[in-house]
Amino acid sequence: MSILKFGGSNFLDPEGYHRVARHIAQRRAAGENKIVVVVSAMKGETDSLKAQMLEVNKEASPSNLDAAMATGEMISACRLEAAVSRLGISVTSLNGYGLGIGTNSDFGRATVESVDPRPIRSALQEHDVVIAAGAQAINQSGRLTFLGRNASDLTAVVIASMLEEHACEIYSDVPGVYTGDPNLIAEAQLIPEIAYEAIAAMSRYGAKVLHHGAVEYAEKHGVTIFCKSLTNDGVVTGTTVIGHGNARSVTVARDAVVISFASVAERDNRRALLDQNGITAIDVEQNEGPGLCVMSDTDFAKQLVAGPCTPPVSVQSTMVVTVLDASIRRIHLIGDYERAVSLARQLHEQMYPGAVAERFGRG
Repeated sequence: MSILKFGGSNFLDPEGYHRVARHIAQRRAAGENKIVVVVSAMKGETDSLKAQMLEVNKEASPSNLDAAMATGEMISACRLEAAVSRLGISVTSLNGYGLGIGTNSDFGRATVESVDPRPIRSALQEHDVVIAAGAQAINQSGRLTFLGRNASDLTAVVIASMLEEHACEIYSDVPGVYTGDPNLIAEAQLIPEIAYEAIAAMSRYGAKVLHHGAVEYAEKHGVTIFCKSLTNDGVVTGTTVIGHGNARSVTVARDAVVISFASVAERDNRRALLDQNGITAIDVEQNEGPGLCVMSDTDFAKQLVAGPCTPPVSVQSTMVVTVLDASIRRIHLIGDYERAVSLARQLHEQMYPGAVAERFGRG
């Protein structure tokens, strides 16, 4: 059995669904008899759905938002089912109500608490391919919950574990994990193997790589992650996420926030709250007062700190450039995107001074 996950960058247009369907058909023809495919929403769809909801009601409840945003992945699952069915393959799709994944009721970023493999196993008995809508599950009351932004990775790892498979394949627009964002840093180097802890840290500090919750779940349950890319020329395999391997890297968090508080005590209380919910926050000092910088899960972080006690003094968007290696983590808050990218390139060049010469000296 194979567990595959395709991110939203694979579904930029209808042809994307047909390309993925053809890949599934090729694998079936090569002898793989059962395949589970987890899908993300089309690129930009989740943001669009949330904006539409807030246009109707700026105070829409978290549970209402979860139900709405989950429809993006549901539509992707239905579209891919149609594309696979067109090729004569027995296929069905499941959404959060039928995946057998149970969570708590922390709408917006629910935590997986239970799994039941029977619904997916039953679907696989009747069909050769099962398409699963990612990033969603249900709570104990049977209400739909959202696992968070980019959490389709987590769905794929959970399904691999619950079906007692020890690997899953994650397909995105780049074949693997790099020492920097290859879309921003041309000299970024592919990392062939990387440890769970190292890639989780990159994700927590804003890198658009694997979802940190997926990596942590994979490490806990012994699931190896293969990062791949599906191109017109076939599959490119880039990085294996496993128990060892490290590399220095530079991350750029475009959607980071700095949350300022009236006192250090208030900041410490909120940081403890964020820590309890698995959100990494860094102490910073702002003109508005002591603050916390959050580089991932920012929507959920803002939701958490807005709840109890005294509200924060301010919440400001920023960009953060972080240097990561085994012993050092240095962060730089940069208000301007172009300056942030420029700094990231400079820091990467300092880390890998031969990368530019190597890249342009070949041939």
